[in-house]
Amino acid sequence: MQKLLLLHGALGSSAGFDHLKAELAAAFECHSLDFKGHGGSEVPDALTIENFAEEVIAYLDANAIEKIFIFGYSMGGYVGLYLAANFPDRVEKLFTLATKIRWNPEIAAKETAFLDPEVVKEKIPKYAAALQNLHGEKWESLMEKTAAMMLELGKNPTISTEDFSKITMPLQIAVGDKDVMVTIEECLETYRTLSNGSFLVMPNTQHPIERVDTTELTHQIKKFFL
Repeated sequence: MQKLLLLHGALGSSAGFDHLKAELAAAFECHSLDFKGHGGSEVPDALTIENFAEEVIAYLDANAIEKIFIFGYSMGGYVGLYLAANFPDRVEKLFTLATKIRWNPEIAAKETAFLDPEVVKEKIPKYAAALQNLHGEKWESLMEKTAAMMLELGKNPTISTEDFSKITMPLQIAVGDKDVMVTIEECLETYRTLSNGSFLVMPNTQHPIERVDTTELTHQIKKFFL
């Protein structure tokens, strides 16, 4: 059975894939992990895409997995792209969904505008409670470190245009037609730089993984990887 690794997004965790893993279980040996600082683990001094990628490599090594399929949602897709460009011998195929690819200072400022724990507690208490339930008491620190990571990405994107030319394994870039965070244009622009890429727009699909039709996503994952 083919092995498939699911990588979660910023402020998410592997628990967000529970329903998806259940639907994929008959077709794949599914793997997932919580990036450091997520899911209740200790929040490091700084969050970086490079460190997240190192965590993935460590996970593969610990589980004696030489090469694997990767599905990356949002930030998890960005980590997947970094892995595909820099560790191509460990990634067999890559599928990204809702991944913000284009970064500059203005975009980073927009993305982090609401990543203020005090504002979230005041304006969106239900979201604050959900984050505490998911990450524990240190969710505020995680949010602050996530904002700092995004601002740094705005100044120094981890993945350059040249990096995409290095990616030769099959890579599908997918985006929802109702995603207000990731544009169809930036995904299409990136797809056009790939030597072995495909592009998918998922209809009636918003950014949050909880809003994605699990049955349709399962279908698309099987269609691409199998």
